[in-house]
Amino acid sequence: MTDITTVKQRFGIIGTSPLLDRALEVALRVAPTDLTVLVTGESGVGKEFFPQVIHAYSARKHNKYIAVNCAAIPEGTIDSELFGHEKGAFTGALEARKGYFEEADGGTIFLDEVAELPHSTQARLLRVLQTGEYIRVGSSKVQKTNVRVVAATNVNLQEAIAKGRFREDLYYRLGTVPILVPSLRERPEDIPLLFRRFAADVAVQYRMPAVTLDDGAREMLMHYYWRGNIRQLKNVAEQISAIEQTRLVTAEVLSRYLPPQGGSAPMAAGAAHPDDMTTERELLYKVLFDMRADINDLKRMLAELIQSTGRCPEPARDIKGLLPTTTQSSFVPAVPVAPAYPPQSAAPVYAESEEVTDEPPREMTKADMQREQIVRALRRNNGRRREAAAELFMSERTLYRKIKELGIEEI
Repeated sequence: MTDITTVKQRFGIIGTSPLLDRALEVALRVAPTDLTVLVTGESGVGKEFFPQVIHAYSARKHNKYIAVNCAAIPEGTIDSELFGHEKGAFTGALEARKGYFEEADGGTIFLDEVAELPHSTQARLLRVLQTGEYIRVGSSKVQKTNVRVVAATNVNLQEAIAKGRFREDLYYRLGTVPILVPSLRERPEDIPLLFRRFAADVAVQYRMPAVTLDDGAREMLMHYYWRGNIRQLKNVAEQISAIEQTRLVTAEVLSRYLPPQGGSAPMAAGAAHPDDMTTERELLYKVLFDMRADINDLKRMLAELIQSTGRCPEPARDIKGLLPTTTQSSFVPAVPVAPAYPPQSAAPVYAESEEVTDEPPREMTKADMQREQIVRALRRNNGRRREAAAELFMSERTLYRKIKELGIEEI
């Protein structure tokens, strides 16, 4: 059995956590077999190292290793990329082309972000895993391949199955041997080691002294939530190395590079992904702030009208026309109702408006609020999704998924 320390040195894996060692031990034990492996874990934990370890210590190590990012390939071309196509199979197919499964025959193929595969491709992949057979796009000839598949995802596949986004039979076929890569907050003892490694790499690359942590900064690093895991830690180490003049990093200095984060408790099994929860919370906050601003503007307008005319120009039931039309809520806030000629010392009287409508009132759901905020952002940015995603504090890929889930048409 290969020593885990040797594997860490060969692939540059830093850490002494028992959880990390357990994941590497499973990878080494399954490597000599041809079983399919599913690597799971949060974004930024280093899942890409495990298929490399599995391939390097397998009987296929002298054959090809191909890594495919499924999320980076457009849905219209993913089948062609994976399984190849024949000449004339579609517009632009000027010649026949081999796919990754044909190129990697006898070797290993790593399918990263496998949860992003469309349903039609999931069915094709399931057939390859079950029988080793596939068909090129535009062909009727069945071909065989002998490929070892290792897949990875940061998505909760059980939830994706429940929502109909991922095939249950494919999940069980891919997850013959599951490997869970621990998040950075689950291995706090490794955080100072990783920071020191990243700081040393920057120092060597740019020929500068490496930054070091004092005790307070080290404690702060170990107790931080690290939503972005190792990728976020590396980013912080590189920023501090490049910007700070002093080479000793204190807790005060470090705090300027650690954005505040709401939650620090570990995610419960089956809970929603932190990125999704943050996105929904931000959207709801923005909706509530916009509604409050609209109501304050309405109150100010009414106060100015009453002050200038000495009376309310319209009955309260007609105030609906002054309300913003951007929300779908049927709620009308209470507005001040003044008599035609109020005495100077009289206090304003407040009443709830009566809304006349042909349709029964409908409460605004969370999905309605999310849809409204996304539509607003897209309109403000003339349909440019990248700018809209930045305004909504979410990634562009998350925005694409929300648009599809909420059924938002192109702006």
